This record gives sequence, C-alpha cells and structure tokens, in this order.
Amino acid sequence: MELIDFLYFFILPVLMLSGLLVFIRFALGPSISDRVVALDLLLTIGMGIIAVYAIYTNQPHYLDIAMILGLIAFLGTVAFSYYIEKRQENG
Repeated sequence: MELIDFLYFFILPVLMLSGLLVFIRFALGPSISDRVVALDLLLTIGMGIIAVYAIYTNQPHYLDIAMILGLIAFLGTVAFSYYIEKRQENG
C-alpha cells in the first residue's frame, strides 16, 4: 500500500468521522465555550482534509488555503478569549 492509498482510504475517512462527531458537539454544546472549541477543532479538521486532498491531487496550491484557514481559526479563538476576559472584568 502506497502513501496515497493510505491517505485516501484510511486518513480521509477518519477525518470525516471526527468532523461529524465534532459537528455534533458543536450543535449540542451546552455553553458558548464548548461551541467555540468545537468550531476551532472543525477548522483544524478542515485544514487536515485540505492537506490530504492537496497531497492526493499533487497540487500544493491548496496548502495556502489551509494556512489561511488556520490563521482565521487562530484569530477567532483569540477574539473569543478577549471577549471572555472582558466579560469577567465587567461582571
């Protein structure tokens, strides 16, 4: 079994299954913190799926998209932590 076959038949289904489970956590999360962490994890799983697809199709241009998605996820998490910090200071 080559690396391409391993990525396509094992890693990609595992990423899809984990994405489904995290999406369920995102939908059912009791607090906003749970949902933000789940959204961050969904974006990370999306980056993994994009990376596997870039390797499978032999087109490294998709890795730029994954890098931008990672930056957006990081900035969203930082903004949420800033919001939580300000909310605790006010009340």
